[in-house]
Amino acid sequence: MSGAKKMRVDLALIAAMVQPGSRVLDVGCAEGQLIEHLIRAKQCDARGIEIDMQEVQRAISHGLPVMQGDADTELVTYPDHAFDYVILSRTLQAVEQPREVLRQMLRISTHAIVSFPNFGHWNLRLQLLLRGRMPMTANWNRMWFETPNIHPCTIRDFFDLCDADGYVVEDWQAADEEGRRTPWRRSARLANLFGEQGLFLLRKA
Repeated sequence: MSGAKKMRVDLALIAAMVQPGSRVLDVGCAEGQLIEHLIRAKQCDARGIEIDMQEVQRAISHGLPVMQGDADTELVTYPDHAFDYVILSRTLQAVEQPREVLRQMLRISTHAIVSFPNFGHWNLRLQLLLRGRMPMTANWNRMWFETPNIHPCTIRDFFDLCDADGYVVEDWQAADEEGRRTPWRRSARLANLFGEQGLFLLRKA
């Protein structure tokens, strides 16, 4: 993408989870930075869906295969096993039916890669404790009455959901808001306290 801004660090972590030459669908792909990287650097058959038409137009203007669509309604239109990976980055908390979206992701692909802001981070807990109001950070940056984040969750919540629905966590990372890895890889409890976002690679059991 000529003249594009540098790819987010967390997207680079996600890209590292994808095998070269894979079939990839990026859900909520924005202007397509990750798609372009996967096509150019990993020779993937990568495409995306994005709900914001302006972002879709930006992606298309750079020659990227992106179409307008909503994660809550679009995934059901794809056949079983159409992809090797379906990616949902920083979007899970904003969909209407996160559990169903995950189910659809792992119906149409072998692996799902999911990242989300961690509502269990110590800074958010402290803001709630001291101020008694919904916290604000770079990731949680809108007032409660206008935020798109309708299903906030924590890293521990997500592990519990994977256990309940029979998903195998093949890999996971805790990262800061910029997407840099934090050193809490071996402890979900510490990651839940100190990680500002979680990144997970899943498959069905």
